[in-house]
Amino acid sequence: LLTPKETIDEIFKDYFILFLPRDIVSGDFYWHTQIGSRKICVISDCTGHGVPGGFMSMLGIAFLTQIMVKGEKLTASQILDQLRAMIIASLHQTGKMGESKDGMDIALYIIDTETGMLEFAGANNPLVIIRDNEIIQVKGDKMPIGIHVRYDTPFTNNVMEYKKGDVIYTFSDGFADQFGGPEQRKFMIKNLKELFLEIHKKPMEEQKEILLNTLLEWQGDTPRIDDIVVMGQRL
Repeated sequence: LLTPKETIDEIFKDYFILFLPRDIVSGDFYWHTQIGSRKICVISDCTGHGVPGGFMSMLGIAFLTQIMVKGEKLTASQILDQLRAMIIASLHQTGKMGESKDGMDIALYIIDTETGMLEFAGANNPLVIIRDNEIIQVKGDKMPIGIHVRYDTPFTNNVMEYKKGDVIYTFSDGFADQFGGPEQRKFMIKNLKELFLEIHKKPMEEQKEILLNTLLEWQGDTPRIDDIVVMGQRL
Protein backbone atom coordinates (compact mmCIF):
# COMPACT_ATOMS: atom_id res chain seq x y z
CA LEU A 1 0.00 0.00 0.00
CA LEU A 2 2.99 2.33 0.37
CA THR A 3 3.51 4.69 -2.58
CA PRO A 4 5.73 2.82 -5.10
CA LYS A 5 9.30 4.08 -5.54
CA GLU A 6 8.69 4.71 -9.27
CA THR A 7 5.83 7.09 -8.42
CA ILE A 8 7.88 8.96 -5.79
CA ASP A 9 10.80 9.23 -8.25
CA GLU A 10 8.51 11.09 -10.65
CA ILE A 11 7.28 13.49 -7.96
CA PHE A 12 10.47 14.15 -5.98
CA LYS A 13 13.71 13.90 -7.94
CA ASP A 14 16.30 14.29 -5.16
CA TYR A 15 15.24 12.49 -1.99
CA PHE A 16 15.71 9.47 0.28
CA ILE A 17 13.38 7.46 2.51
CA LEU A 18 14.80 5.44 5.39
CA PHE A 19 12.02 3.00 6.30
CA LEU A 20 12.68 0.44 9.04
CA PRO A 21 9.65 -1.43 10.40
CA ARG A 22 10.28 -2.93 13.84
CA ASP A 23 8.28 -6.00 12.83
CA ILE A 24 7.16 -7.30 9.42
CA VAL A 25 4.40 -4.70 9.06
CA SER A 26 4.65 -1.13 10.27
CA GLY A 27 2.73 1.54 12.15
CA ASP A 28 4.84 4.15 10.31
CA PHE A 29 3.97 4.89 6.71
CA TYR A 30 4.75 7.33 3.91
CA TRP A 31 2.34 8.53 1.23
CA HIS A 32 2.95 10.78 -1.75
CA THR A 33 0.96 12.18 -4.62
CA GLN A 34 1.01 15.05 -7.11
CA ILE A 35 -2.01 17.04 -8.27
CA GLY A 36 -1.13 19.61 -10.92
CA SER A 37 1.74 21.73 -9.61
CA ARG A 38 1.19 20.58 -5.99
CA LYS A 39 3.44 17.82 -4.63
CA ILE A 40 2.11 16.29 -1.41
CA CYS A 41 4.25 14.38 1.09
CA VAL A 42 2.98 12.59 4.20
CA ILE A 43 5.14 10.93 6.85
CA SER A 44 3.04 9.29 9.55
CA ASP A 45 3.47 7.45 12.85
CA CYS A 46 0.44 5.44 13.94
CA THR A 47 -0.34 4.15 17.42
CA GLY A 48 1.48 0.87 17.95
CA HIS A 49 3.62 -1.22 15.63
CA GLY A 50 3.36 -4.68 14.11
CA VAL A 51 -0.17 -5.80 13.17
CA PRO A 52 -2.14 -3.14 15.19
CA GLY A 53 0.08 -0.41 13.74
CA GLY A 54 -0.27 -1.95 10.29
CA PHE A 55 -4.07 -1.76 10.48
CA MET A 56 -3.88 1.93 11.45
CA SER A 57 -1.47 2.56 8.55
CA MET A 58 -3.95 0.95 6.15
CA LEU A 59 -6.73 3.21 7.44
CA GLY A 60 -4.52 6.30 7.11
CA ILE A 61 -3.45 5.49 3.55
CA ALA A 62 -7.02 4.63 2.47
CA PHE A 63 -8.46 7.84 3.94
CA LEU A 64 -5.73 10.08 2.48
CA THR A 65 -6.39 8.58 -0.95
CA GLN A 66 -10.14 9.12 -0.47
CA ILE A 67 -9.64 12.77 0.56
CA MET A 68 -7.39 13.57 -2.41
CA VAL A 69 -9.51 11.71 -5.00
CA LYS A 70 -12.31 14.27 -4.45
CA GLY A 71 -10.11 16.73 -6.34
CA GLU A 72 -10.69 19.68 -3.99
CA LYS A 73 -7.78 22.10 -3.62
CA LEU A 74 -7.25 21.62 0.10
CA THR A 75 -4.62 23.25 2.29
CA ALA A 76 -2.24 21.02 4.27
CA SER A 77 -4.22 21.70 7.47
CA GLN A 78 -7.59 20.97 5.82
CA ILE A 79 -6.29 17.55 4.74
CA LEU A 80 -5.37 16.80 8.38
CA ASP A 81 -8.73 18.13 9.63
CA GLN A 82 -10.60 15.80 7.25
CA LEU A 83 -8.34 12.84 8.05
CA ARG A 84 -8.89 13.32 11.79
CA ALA A 85 -12.69 13.44 11.35
CA MET A 86 -12.60 10.20 9.32
CA ILE A 87 -10.38 8.38 11.85
CA ILE A 88 -12.58 9.45 14.79
CA ALA A 89 -15.74 8.35 12.94
CA SER A 90 -14.34 5.02 11.72
CA LEU A 91 -13.01 4.05 15.18
CA HIS A 92 -16.24 5.30 16.88
CA GLN A 93 -14.22 7.50 19.23
CA THR A 94 -16.22 9.68 21.61
CA GLY A 95 -13.59 10.46 24.25
CA LYS A 96 -15.20 8.26 26.92
CA MET A 97 -12.99 6.57 29.51
CA GLY A 98 -11.65 3.17 28.50
CA GLU A 99 -12.32 3.39 24.77
CA SER A 100 -9.73 3.30 21.97
CA LYS A 101 -7.38 6.30 21.84
CA ASP A 102 -5.70 5.06 18.67
CA GLY A 103 -4.62 7.61 16.13
CA MET A 104 -1.54 8.92 14.36
CA ASP A 105 1.06 11.67 14.39
CA ILE A 106 1.74 13.21 10.99
CA ALA A 107 3.99 15.65 9.18
CA LEU A 108 2.37 16.74 5.90
CA TYR A 109 3.76 19.27 3.47
CA ILE A 110 2.77 20.53 0.04
CA ILE A 111 5.25 22.02 -2.42
CA ASP A 112 3.63 24.17 -5.11
CA THR A 113 6.10 24.53 -7.98
CA GLU A 114 3.88 27.15 -9.64
CA THR A 115 3.70 29.57 -6.72
CA GLY A 116 7.06 28.67 -5.08
CA MET A 117 5.28 28.21 -1.75
CA LEU A 118 5.50 25.43 0.82
CA GLU A 119 2.61 24.54 3.14
CA PHE A 120 3.04 22.45 6.28
CA ALA A 121 0.65 21.05 8.85
CA GLY A 122 1.67 18.70 11.63
CA ALA A 123 -0.07 16.53 14.21
CA ASN A 124 2.60 16.45 16.97
CA ASN A 125 5.40 16.03 14.38
CA PRO A 126 7.57 18.88 13.03
CA LEU A 127 9.12 19.87 9.71
CA VAL A 128 12.87 20.55 9.66
CA ILE A 129 14.40 22.70 6.90
CA ILE A 130 18.14 23.26 6.50
CA ARG A 131 18.73 26.57 4.70
CA ASP A 132 22.04 28.46 4.46
CA ASN A 133 23.58 26.08 7.02
CA GLU A 134 20.87 26.87 9.56
CA ILE A 135 18.15 24.66 11.07
CA ILE A 136 14.58 25.94 10.72
CA GLN A 137 12.05 23.90 12.68
CA VAL A 138 8.32 24.36 12.06
CA LYS A 139 6.45 22.69 14.90
CA GLY A 140 3.26 20.70 14.43
CA ASP A 141 0.20 21.25 16.61
CA LYS A 142 0.26 19.39 19.93
CA MET A 143 -2.62 17.08 19.08
CA PRO A 144 -2.93 13.79 17.18
CA ILE A 145 -5.04 12.57 14.29
CA GLY A 146 -7.65 10.95 16.55
CA ILE A 147 -9.73 11.75 19.61
CA HIS A 148 -8.21 14.41 21.88
CA VAL A 149 -9.39 17.26 24.11
CA ARG A 150 -8.71 19.64 21.17
CA TYR A 151 -10.21 17.38 18.50
CA ASP A 152 -12.50 20.19 17.24
CA THR A 153 -9.62 22.70 16.94
CA PRO A 154 -8.44 23.07 13.31
CA PHE A 155 -4.81 22.29 12.55
CA THR A 156 -2.50 25.22 11.79
CA ASN A 157 -1.58 25.82 8.15
CA ASN A 158 2.03 27.10 7.97
CA VAL A 159 2.82 28.77 4.64
CA MET A 160 6.27 29.96 3.57
CA GLU A 161 8.30 30.58 0.47
CA TYR A 162 10.83 27.84 -0.27
CA LYS A 163 14.28 28.42 -1.72
CA LYS A 164 16.17 26.36 -4.25
CA GLY A 165 18.65 24.23 -2.30
CA ASP A 166 16.48 23.91 0.82
CA VAL A 167 16.73 20.43 2.34
CA ILE A 168 13.55 19.26 4.08
CA TYR A 169 13.33 16.46 6.64
CA THR A 170 10.22 14.78 8.06
CA PHE A 171 10.28 11.76 10.37
CA SER A 172 8.50 9.67 12.98
CA ASP A 173 9.77 9.59 16.59
CA GLY A 174 11.31 6.11 16.21
CA PHE A 175 14.87 7.29 15.47
CA ALA A 176 15.02 9.94 18.21
CA ASP A 177 13.44 7.59 20.80
CA GLN A 178 15.79 4.65 20.16
CA PHE A 179 17.80 3.66 23.23
CA GLY A 180 21.53 3.03 22.92
CA GLY A 181 24.97 4.54 23.43
CA PRO A 182 27.19 3.90 26.46
CA GLU A 183 24.50 5.05 28.92
CA GLN A 184 21.46 3.44 27.22
CA ARG A 185 19.74 6.77 26.61
CA LYS A 186 17.42 7.95 23.86
CA PHE A 187 19.11 9.34 20.74
CA MET A 188 17.02 12.56 21.10
CA ILE A 189 15.57 14.84 18.44
CA LYS A 190 18.21 17.51 19.18
CA ASN A 191 20.98 15.10 18.09
CA LEU A 192 18.96 14.03 15.04
CA LYS A 193 18.59 17.65 13.89
CA GLU A 194 22.32 18.25 14.40
CA LEU A 195 23.04 15.13 12.34
CA PHE A 196 20.79 16.50 9.55
CA LEU A 197 22.78 19.75 9.60
CA GLU A 198 26.07 17.85 9.47
CA ILE A 199 25.10 15.71 6.46
CA HIS A 200 22.62 17.87 4.51
CA LYS A 201 25.04 18.79 1.69
CA LYS A 202 25.89 15.17 0.91
CA PRO A 203 24.07 13.20 -1.83
CA MET A 204 20.71 11.87 -0.64
CA GLU A 205 21.64 8.18 -0.88
CA GLU A 206 24.78 8.87 1.20
CA GLN A 207 22.69 10.69 3.83
CA LYS A 208 20.43 7.63 4.10
CA GLU A 209 23.49 5.36 4.63
CA ILE A 210 24.91 7.68 7.31
CA LEU A 211 21.59 7.77 9.16
CA LEU A 212 21.26 3.98 9.03
CA ASN A 213 24.86 3.37 10.17
CA THR A 214 24.52 5.97 12.96
CA LEU A 215 21.36 4.24 14.19
CA LEU A 216 22.90 0.75 14.09
CA GLU A 217 26.01 1.93 15.90
CA TRP A 218 23.92 3.78 18.50
CA GLN A 219 21.59 0.89 19.31
CA GLY A 220 24.31 -1.82 19.27
CA ASP A 221 22.76 -4.91 20.89
CA THR A 222 19.76 -2.96 22.20
CA PRO A 223 16.50 -4.14 20.56
CA ARG A 224 14.70 -1.72 18.23
CA ILE A 225 11.80 -0.27 20.21
CA ASP A 226 9.69 1.25 17.42
CA ASP A 227 9.19 1.62 13.68
CA ILE A 228 11.37 4.23 11.99
CA VAL A 229 10.78 6.41 8.94
CA VAL A 230 12.87 9.43 7.91
CA MET A 231 12.51 11.29 4.62
CA GLY A 232 14.89 13.91 3.26
CA GLN A 233 14.35 15.98 0.13
CA ARG A 234 16.42 18.63 -1.62
CA LEU A 235 14.44 21.30 -3.45
